Amino acid sequence: MKSITNKKVSGAVTVASAVVMLLNLAACKDTPSEKTEEKTTEVKATKRYLSTPLVKDIFTADPSAHVFEGKIYIYPSHDIEAGTPENDNGDHFDMKDYHILSMDSVGGKVTDHGVALAVKDIPWAKRQLWAPDVAFKNGTYYLYFPVKDKNDVFKIGVATSKSPAGPFKAEPKPIDGSFSIDPAVFTDDNGDAYMYFGGIWGGQLQRWVTGSYNADGSKTDLEDNSKPALSCKVAKMSKDMLQFDGPVKDVVILDENGKPLLTGDHDRRFFEGSWMHKFNGKYYFTYSTGDTHLLAYATSNSPYGPFNYKGTFMSPVEGWTTHHSIIEFKNKWYLFYHDTEISGKTHLRNVKVTELKHTTDGGIELIKP
Repeated sequence: MKSITNKKVSGAVTVASAVVMLLNLAACKDTPSEKTEEKTTEVKATKRYLSTPLVKDIFTADPSAHVFEGKIYIYPSHDIEAGTPENDNGDHFDMKDYHILSMDSVGGKVTDHGVALAVKDIPWAKRQLWAPDVAFKNGTYYLYFPVKDKNDVFKIGVATSKSPAGPFKAEPKPIDGSFSIDPAVFTDDNGDAYMYFGGIWGGQLQRWVTGSYNADGSKTDLEDNSKPALSCKVAKMSKDMLQFDGPVKDVVILDENGKPLLTGDHDRRFFEGSWMHKFNGKYYFTYSTGDTHLLAYATSNSPYGPFNYKGTFMSPVEGWTTHHSIIEFKNKWYLFYHDTEISGKTHLRNVKVTELKHTTDGGIELIKP
């Protein structure tokens, strides 16, 4: 503009044409230069995702993966735009049903088997069908799911099917003694099965510290950073896989000094999304740190623990939540997880998979999603 306005406008140029020139130049001032456009494109091009979404026609999250009948079956949450306001309780995660996915190989075609179970088909349920898991025993598949009952309290239910692809039929009542969210069922080499479950904040685990539910309890955790952190829970499953066989116990995670991780240790303490796998005779308890968005792991010689904290194996994904599962398939290990690549919204997520590698010293290599 400066070089133009300093020039004398000749009589051959009318006032109108001069005004037009000035307006055009003003408009040009608001338009990014070619260099700016190139820079913007360059910035966008530098953003890379480690993996691509397994499906794009529906939103999926919290993938629990298993190898059944020689194939990989994935049991995720089914995210929807429910129009529920967002809050720290997670009310905006207002899912109504489950879809089951399967694939013959990692990177191969993914099949959506449709709705396997819906809230409306669970007699005792009210809302929010959150992260599920599935186990197999004696010719039956067992789908374990957390959902709020008529009093808005999370309980864990079970549904059964003769096919890993469903559909599943829910039992008339939740599992006796169950509470909170994120069931993950691990079957040991001897056939014994254990359920790991629990989550703080919206998962309500902190409201059960007295042994019964307190609707007016803390909305976050124990609210004392110097106290041992709330633990994930574990219970052995009955032979029919429909109930707990014995008491619910704490999954205690110890620091390098053999002391339980503290409530204020947000980079290491348990938040939600537990999983269990076994490698070289060791039990690997993996979980999400929630508000610090890390996946961490701890190891033990027993499925009950205590577990020794070992480190982080996945950096934060795009989006607030981090939830995963780990399987071995055709002599390789894989991590299933989610992010928000497609929608950019924390409650509309997409499931992904990437290879997971154990190190020679028993660790897990860090994954950068």
